[in-house]
Amino acid sequence: MDLSKDGRIVLTLDAGGTNFVFSAIRANKEIVQPVKLSPDVTNLDLCLNAIINGFEKVIQSLKAKPSAISFAFPGPADYPSGIIGDLENLPAFRGGIPLGPILEEHFGLPVFINNDGNLFAFGEALGGFIPYINKKLLDAGSSKRFHNLIGVTLGTGFGVGLVTNMHLIAGDNSNGGEGWLLRDFLKSDSHVEEHISREGIRRSYARKASLDLKDTGTPEEIYKIAKENSDGNKEAALMAFNDFGTVLGEALSNIITLFDGIVVLGGGVAGAYDLFAPAMMKQMASAFNVHDGHTINRLVPKMYNLEQPEELDGFLSVNEKMLTIPNSDRVVKYDPVLRSGVAVSKNDTAEIIAMGAYAYALKMLDK
Repeated sequence: MDLSKDGRIVLTLDAGGTNFVFSAIRANKEIVQPVKLSPDVTNLDLCLNAIINGFEKVIQSLKAKPSAISFAFPGPADYPSGIIGDLENLPAFRGGIPLGPILEEHFGLPVFINNDGNLFAFGEALGGFIPYINKKLLDAGSSKRFHNLIGVTLGTGFGVGLVTNMHLIAGDNSNGGEGWLLRDFLKSDSHVEEHISREGIRRSYARKASLDLKDTGTPEEIYKIAKENSDGNKEAALMAFNDFGTVLGEALSNIITLFDGIVVLGGGVAGAYDLFAPAMMKQMASAFNVHDGHTINRLVPKMYNLEQPEELDGFLSVNEKMLTIPNSDRVVKYDPVLRSGVAVSKNDTAEIIAMGAYAYALKMLDK
């Protein structure tokens, strides 16, 4: 699918907790000045009117009719049906709101809704990290190619999307990739967002620095403390990001074990990669103790930190050898190094989610 040559227009929406940003994409590029509205998220009628008004303003600026509406919206939701469930950040959407059908009825267009983790992964698979890393492997002379991607957004929570062979794994209940419900490795009675979230970083730092949470700064401020660019408890800040990385490494190990894909990280907290990556990689390289006294690796593939040049070189290295078939002239190529890796997205997270929404709409229209 070459998104850059497709002339169809898709309307998109970036639905944050306070601001809704409406736009339109054609040929994988934004073609209008985005429209920003701040709806009353506690009142359903006002919120729906704002969504309709936002899309109408975008349509008025277009010279051609759009083909679809496609956007990310928080869950829980029955995404294939376009029905939104009970949302924490958008209290107007409670009890089952058929947002997709409402918009289809009003605009006469097909509407596709998904969550941001899914669309982030889909965008990275089609137009982001998968093409990038496979081109790197081609240029290095390797026959290895990746077709499975685990997309992770690190921000308010732990968002996960899974893509295999350019197909988004949504699941039978629209719950494929609900990584936030994995168990927290360091706090076994909690889910992973106890650590893998913006508030998780703040709580962790507050505990370690013996501070009241209300007196604790943002993750960005805690990052600056850890880097000695701001006053505060440096040791507590480093420990908070270390715990973040440990829990993330174990969560990713669980997903990789079942899915076997390469990992790309996005979202605001991914900017602290240099602080949490060492603990993350250490956890993925850990081992299990077996009853007879020996150990087995936590993961089958060797995991590479693809943000480190020497690790990237090792990942791209050609280890293939030729195996001969007895009693024939035939040979087969074999790479004995099973490998995968973790990298940070090269794209703005909001832009790659929009790209995923665009690509997903075109894929569904072409069915």
